[in-house]
Amino acid sequence: MKILALLSSVALPLAAAAQMVPPAVKAAEQSIDTEKIRAHVRFLADDLLEGRGPGLRGSEIAAQYIATQFALDGLEPAGDNGTYLQQVKFVGVKADPEHTNYTLEPTKGKAIKLTFGEDYTASNQQHNPTADFDAPIVWVGYGARAPEFQWDDYAGLDVKGKVILCIVGDPPSDDPKFFGGKAMTYYGRWTYKFEEAARMGAIGALIIHRTDLASYGWDVVKNSNTGEKTYLADDANPKLAGASWIQLEVARKIFAASGMTLEDAFAAAGKRGFQGMELPIKLKGHVESSIRPFLSPNVIAKLPGTNAPGKDQAVLYSAHYDHLGFKPGMAGDNIYNGAVDNGVGVGLLLELARAWSTLKVKPAHSVYFASVTAEEQGLLGSEYLGQHPPVPAAQIALDINFDGIFPIGVPEEVNVNGAQRMTFYPTVQATAKRLGLAIVPDPRPEAGTYYRSDHFSLSREGIPAFSVDPGSKYEGHDAAWGDAQEHDYNEHRYHNFSDNYTPEMDFRAPAKLARFGMELGWLAISAPHTIEWNHGDEFEATRKKSER
Repeated sequence: MKILALLSSVALPLAAAAQMVPPAVKAAEQSIDTEKIRAHVRFLADDLLEGRGPGLRGSEIAAQYIATQFALDGLEPAGDNGTYLQQVKFVGVKADPEHTNYTLEPTKGKAIKLTFGEDYTASNQQHNPTADFDAPIVWVGYGARAPEFQWDDYAGLDVKGKVILCIVGDPPSDDPKFFGGKAMTYYGRWTYKFEEAARMGAIGALIIHRTDLASYGWDVVKNSNTGEKTYLADDANPKLAGASWIQLEVARKIFAASGMTLEDAFAAAGKRGFQGMELPIKLKGHVESSIRPFLSPNVIAKLPGTNAPGKDQAVLYSAHYDHLGFKPGMAGDNIYNGAVDNGVGVGLLLELARAWSTLKVKPAHSVYFASVTAEEQGLLGSEYLGQHPPVPAAQIALDINFDGIFPIGVPEEVNVNGAQRMTFYPTVQATAKRLGLAIVPDPRPEAGTYYRSDHFSLSREGIPAFSVDPGSKYEGHDAAWGDAQEHDYNEHRYHNFSDNYTPEMDFRAPAKLARFGMELGWLAISAPHTIEWNHGDEFEATRKKSER
């Protein structure tokens, strides 16, 4: 009887939440138009926009287009100085492949010259035109310092002025309480590896790529890291002169020259008691770069609420509009058009903004729409947005992000990875069920998807945030068909020149997820209690600090 009573106490609020969605919101949801989303994507993915590289002409066109759509909807500007644009200062750094060179110099044996792009990538995070180093390589396993797991790969090592060598991903685990089990934690992300190496005083870092651990092939690493890399201009955190990825076979040569096998080194690095070491091999490097300071904006609009009972508890919708730009001088198709990544997400965001603007009732709290820049460069636009939000972080109840949604039909499943970490999750569950969407777990937890999109930047500031993605099951198809579509995209179009708009795209998927997002947003701003992270979550302390 006690269990039944408990279940009833949970079910009643969920049922009440369903009744809180008024007919006016339902009407606005139903106005969401697949063809309007299509029109936005067709334009944003056009060759005219040259791949929407941050700070380039095509990116500026995209930002102005998005701002214009917000204005046409009658939304208020929420950027700088009464505009829709929140300008962000960046520095673009592009390594010159002709004059950048890496050579491995073992204590014994011949030097090994590496080929830029094929064997390694390199970027000077310190924003200098040249960087030179001739430094020992220090093997640090997974390069993680995680006190909550009693794990420190840097223990007993001095890496100041040296180059660290580490594996992408987390130490292997089947225990959800130890490095997330099968799910990657932030310690496994390449961004963390570079950040930690710099904090420890290293001059450079070599991240060993392995497709199964990174969840993408070398072509993705190459395409994402051999063009211009973008950095926040005012970031005072320590940076590396040589932030690099290397092919697995290059790592094999490093270990062989050190009297080790790659397999034994990897196995040892995944066990407690691992001890890193300085290897009998140096990396001699010269990184020559072109430096380009520039501005690129986040585009932000606001639908004001009544702000009852005083302080705002706003909802923020986000989607990045940037992509990888283009390859100058390359013959043939040299434009990363980024139709799925993330033209579809922006098209969804714009249609969601239009639908909200048609509401016949005023929301209790404000609704913000942010299309952010430089996501592909390490979530930089959203990082700046999180640090400079349109209202204090404590007054943003929830961020719902849209990124990389496949336009291939009507989804019957939805992935809301991260929503389960917050008190809002029962409402998410009830809303998904009401809209005929089965919630499915992250299909690739080992890929660390929660840490790979813009919601993570907001989470780091304490704001409850997650992305909405379709699962594998689509109307008229089984899950195997959906999995095959995703596999084909990841293999042939993700971060490649072939991520183009086609007339065959079916935009019922982003339309349905936009309706789902709108309903969630309404329920969040109508909730009687502030949304919080679950007790013990990694972002809980930051949230509580912001609320003081």
